[in-house]
Amino acid sequence: MTSKHHHIKAHQPQHQSATQQQTFNDGDPFNYEELNVIGTGAYGTVYRARDNLTGRIVAIKKVRIPLTDNGVPMSTLREIALLKQLNASDHPNIVKLFEVCQFLEREGQLMVLLVFEHLEQDLSDLIERLPKSGMPPTTIQRLSRELLTGVDFLHSHRIIHRDLKPQNLLISSQGHLKIADFGLAKTYDFEMKLTSVVVTLWYRAPEVLLAQTYNSSVDIWSSACIIAEMFSRKALFPGTSEANQLDRIFELTGRPTAQQWPRTISLSREHFPARHPKQPRDLCPNLCEYANDLLAQMLSYDLRLRPSALACLDHEYFQQEPL
Repeated sequence: MTSKHHHIKAHQPQHQSATQQQTFNDGDPFNYEELNVIGTGAYGTVYRARDNLTGRIVAIKKVRIPLTDNGVPMSTLREIALLKQLNASDHPNIVKLFEVCQFLEREGQLMVLLVFEHLEQDLSDLIERLPKSGMPPTTIQRLSRELLTGVDFLHSHRIIHRDLKPQNLLISSQGHLKIADFGLAKTYDFEMKLTSVVVTLWYRAPEVLLAQTYNSSVDIWSSACIIAEMFSRKALFPGTSEANQLDRIFELTGRPTAQQWPRTISLSREHFPARHPKQPRDLCPNLCEYANDLLAQMLSYDLRLRPSALACLDHEYFQQEPL
């Protein structure tokens, strides 16, 4: 599939304070030549591109940020500073950010280009190409450990990913897992209200679906769904709508009690059939005893009962030779 190569066009900033210029402008957007679109999501478009100076292939994510009366929103400046700080740690399970370029567009929006390392394959590709025999248990255990190690790193830097799914987990040529698409979470939140693109429901925690307050445990829920998918080669909760997604979740967790049901939503608890709790292995028979126990904790309906990523890594599932 060929696509027209074109240079990324930039309108250089006209009126920015020196401090803002300094906070942002590391990179020159003219150094990159777009090759093709890798993906389009609720969060903007990701391109495969070539660095004209080094010839290296990179992934470039474009995010548009509406400017406030004071210029760039402080929250965005803080998030970009945090991204750079994260990057300085050079974590093996986090996709590397090479640079941040920014320029003003005519419509009073800021365009930010995040230039990341490019990896050819993601976990959903890897799962799709598995033979009938599936993924070897040792590989599932290692990739699960790498996923939770990356999540723990993000959480320890106060970043909640909020959209973990196999497409956002990239696999390096050596077979290691790296988390992508975690930058500008707050900025995205603003964008998502403006977009009609629905982020896939399958990995969403019930509190998000029920529009309740949430915390970093949403990433623990998503990680559990992903680990189950590595075992069974298919999504654990492949919902077709928000209500259907909740019903599939209640098939595992049981329908919440009247006390647990949020008062603040119009959706009635009676809309869902009464269901008794099950074990993850009832939905995903390939789970070994330890994996079943770990996922049962990670998939608690009550987010306070879900273990932290660090606690998950201490679970017996990671201490033993895979069964």
